[in-house]
Amino acid sequence: MHFVIMGCGRVGARLATTLDSMGHSVSVIDVDSKAFNRLPSDFSGRRVTGVGMDRAAMRQAGIRDAYAFAAVSSGDNSNIIAARIAREVFDVEHVVARIYDPTRAYLYERLGIPTVASVQRTAESVLRRVLPPDASLTWVHPTGSVALVNATPTPAWYGVAFPTVEELTGCRIAFTSRLGAVQPASGDLVVQEHDQLYFAISGTDTTRLRDLMSNPPRLED
Repeated sequence: MHFVIMGCGRVGARLATTLDSMGHSVSVIDVDSKAFNRLPSDFSGRRVTGVGMDRAAMRQAGIRDAYAFAAVSSGDNSNIIAARIAREVFDVEHVVARIYDPTRAYLYERLGIPTVASVQRTAESVLRRVLPPDASLTWVHPTGSVALVNATPTPAWYGVAFPTVEELTGCRIAFTSRLGAVQPASGDLVVQEHDQLYFAISGTDTTRLRDLMSNPPRLED
């Protein structure tokens, strides 16, 4: 898969390095060519010097072939403009922007553009949003008998009630992270876009849950 990252600061460099090490195709855009010094010497991706929200720079970075676009420069306005261009002009489905102002971040979340705001936490959050759906262990009991799994549902799950999700997966939803707020799971909740579901599972094997989150069983009418 191809990923385009705007901004080669600490977050952008970490994202690019991680995706590159995973075998993905990566392009990084930054107005300062010296910023690319943050990338490791063995980085195999493309370095594009230019303004991240400039369409020519985006094209040079391969935005038309991008699976996802992450705007993580130091400017809120630049990030949100670039994110909107990526989505509305180049039809990139998976877009995320780093926004420092929490008030504006909340507003853009409501407009459908995921936002993230410490370097490691931001990088991890962006990766969660741009990579295909996954199920990762967040806590394991010392005995290994039970674990807590963070899972990302695909759009096919949107609108499905939590009790139905539990029935189809065979796993109990402990809580969900939604629009920056964490709340306990309850029977009256339904899966929404950008939800992060936290399941309690037996053992530590997340393979089955990951596959179900990516390819849910056919839902009965």
